[in-house]
Amino acid sequence: MTNSQAQNGQDGQEAAGGAGPEGPAAGGSEGRAVGGTARLAQAVRAAEQALIEFEIAVETFRVEVENFSRLHHQRLGPMYSRLDELDAQIAEAVAARSGDPEDVRKAQELRAAVLPMPGVEELFHGWMGSEGLWPEAQAMLTDQPVRPPQKVRPSEEARKVFRDLVRKAHPDLAQDEAERERRDAFISRVNAAYAVGDEAALRELAAEWEAGPVPQERQLSESEELYARLEWLATRKEMLTAVAAELEESAIGQMLKMAPEDPDALLEQIAEKLLADVAEREERLTQLVG
Repeated sequence: MTNSQAQNGQDGQEAAGGAGPEGPAAGGSEGRAVGGTARLAQAVRAAEQALIEFEIAVETFRVEVENFSRLHHQRLGPMYSRLDELDAQIAEAVAARSGDPEDVRKAQELRAAVLPMPGVEELFHGWMGSEGLWPEAQAMLTDQPVRPPQKVRPSEEARKVFRDLVRKAHPDLAQDEAERERRDAFISRVNAAYAVGDEAALRELAAEWEAGPVPQERQLSESEELYARLEWLATRKEMLTAVAAELEESAIGQMLKMAPEDPDALLEQIAEKLLADVAEREERLTQLVG
């Protein structure tokens, strides 16, 4: 897209330099230059809208990954911990029977893996989101009752309102720094409401935006500024592409790709498999120590 846009602008610039300053040729050249700049400005606006749509898609997927990661950790985390504990106990039972130094070493390694010394990030892994500690973690730290994990998945209507808000209020549409800061703060509130699937809050934000100051119309820039804008848009897209790739390649992202329409069913399948693994290891441990 960038190459064709740049070529449009280049055509306009070349046309502008193709005739002298006097006579009908000058007027025709000037008209072609203006037309080339107008086409370039139109291409920039199209690129801006495409980038906004891409940002919406990336943010939506980020919310899905974060929410699914939370549910995965809270639902399946205890099962994984139980499996680790059973593996350590089985290895210890085998080592006690055989006395083999290699069995003893293996048992010690598995036991150490069950009870590592956690760092701060590891300690709160699965209990922190983009807004800080999850309510469940806060409740545990303050000795309050812990509520079951809430399934957060924005409704289709919430997605629609979110997309409309981002298209209208995106900071990249600002004309000056003050307007950009206002839009940044507003979009942060929009993202927070979307992250928890709060459709009512999103609708309130939509009404607030409509009642706010009317944004100025975007004025056409000179060709050099338009080229700089295209370059910035390309850089921004590269950054978002890297973020999207990181999300998709993560363990949770891969799981979501396996069942994008029904991730809850995937959790159920994994839970069933883990329960079967737990039962198999418990039976083996009983045979060793019984």
